[in-house]
Amino acid sequence: MPLGQNYKVFSGTNSRYLAEKICQSLNCDLGKMTTTRFADGEFAVSFEESIRGSYVFLVQSTFPPSDNLMELLLMIDAAKRASAYKIIAVIPYFGWARQDRKDKPRVSIGAKLIADLLSVAGVDRVITMDLHADQIQGFFNVPVDHLYASTIFVPYIKSLNIDNLAIASPDVGGSKRAGSYSKHLEVPMVLCYKLREKANEVSEMKIIGKVNGKNVIIVDDMVDTAGTLTKAASLMMEYGAKSVRALVTHAIMSPPATQRITESVLSEIISTDSIPNIHECPKVQILSIADLFADTILKVFNNESISSQYLL
Repeated sequence: MPLGQNYKVFSGTNSRYLAEKICQSLNCDLGKMTTTRFADGEFAVSFEESIRGSYVFLVQSTFPPSDNLMELLLMIDAAKRASAYKIIAVIPYFGWARQDRKDKPRVSIGAKLIADLLSVAGVDRVITMDLHADQIQGFFNVPVDHLYASTIFVPYIKSLNIDNLAIASPDVGGSKRAGSYSKHLEVPMVLCYKLREKANEVSEMKIIGKVNGKNVIIVDDMVDTAGTLTKAASLMMEYGAKSVRALVTHAIMSPPATQRITESVLSEIISTDSIPNIHECPKVQILSIADLFADTILKVFNNESISSQYLL
């Protein structure tokens, strides 16, 4: 590391709320950067201070619209051309992660494409959280620090002092994530088996395991339209569950998610601020990930291990 090495944190337009909290935790100022927008919808970014020889951390979740991804790519390119020493993309929510494989003929693998775009732009490292599938890390040719919201969620669960607790996965694909919670908390796990006729629409769902008399917590990486989540909660209550909650890392909350959750049997949904909470819902409680990412940024800068970040 060059003598006198320092780090600077910058933010994309729509992740500024989180970057400011990260900087507050780091006790540093948020870097000065401007995004100029043109009449035709095009935009350009520029750093308003020197970053030559610096570790540059760029905070930007790539949630819809795609402008957020494009802005991050431009930020990376601008940092590279401004002679930053290392460029680290801090992407709490990695968009397009559900496109991680070819599940039918003639489709793209969007997650791999985004990884390639970030690499070509000039990123040196990526810090993200709760990818839809762990193997997406292998799409990158640069180091990926994959954090887990369990660091925040597990202490919250324990603070509730819930008896007869059971952990549930809303689908078979999430069984590994739910299994980690189940093993750590030493409680039983149940699975939901679902069939889809098309995207965002569940045609059939069954429960594998016993929920009768249990206080169930459904664990998932994201909630989009909330169709699967609310359907699973209703089914569990029909099977005799005492209550149903959900831990969801990324609250995308596409319409009609807010209405579905409000009218559902769910007691509450606990999520993070990886995405701006613009869809107010009385049942959704937001826990901040700012301290977790701030601590990771410091460890990366100081070349320290981040294994202490993992509870599960």
